Amino acid sequence: MNAGTKVKPAAKRRQRVSRDPELTRASILEAATAEFAEKGIGGARVDTIAERAGANKRMLYHYFGDKTGLYVAVLEAAYASIRSAERNLDLTHKKPEEALSELSRFTWHYFLKHPEFISLLNTENLHEARHLKGSRKLMEMHVHFVTELADVLKRGAEDGVFRPGIEPVNVYLTIAALGYFYLSNRHTLSAIFNRDLTDAARLAEWEDNIVMTVLASVRRG
Repeated sequence: MNAGTKVKPAAKRRQRVSRDPELTRASILEAATAEFAEKGIGGARVDTIAERAGANKRMLYHYFGDKTGLYVAVLEAAYASIRSAERNLDLTHKKPEEALSELSRFTWHYFLKHPEFISLLNTENLHEARHLKGSRKLMEMHVHFVTELADVLKRGAEDGVFRPGIEPVNVYLTIAALGYFYLSNRHTLSAIFNRDLTDAARLAEWEDNIVMTVLASVRRG
């Protein structure tokens, strides 16, 4: 290449990626996340992912084996991201009601900020979680979260605020369902009820509704 020849941005990206194994892997995962979220595992193309990542397709196979292996890695990274962000809430050192309120609001905002996560969940549910079931990483990363939530509920029961014996997974299912259903069905629900469920005021209203519903479901009668 002549000294005066300019390198195009895409070419520069490929040069950087090729020199840095960690950057290569991260770039492929980022590109694959977008591709799988947009097109599902069936419609996603390895060539497109490699191009979006600015990486050689051989490197994709080197790091992830095949398209299925890459898809599983994307799912693991997506779940690892939300679980990692949840740990920053530090629920263990908050009062039980405050902890559940913060977890509910966090989950709602995470879903709002990460529509690709909702899309990936939709895709994997269509496949009956076939790819998730074989991932030991996914099972392990959820153990700590369930334990932490169980501790919040236990402390709430000891304080006389929550009912005793509440199943922590059921509580999280309530939190996730209230956010997930609203967002994954927002277009059909908006049409059916003739209201814009993506309006900022309605989103804020639903956030408060999630918190009230979750807290009401666990409080001592």
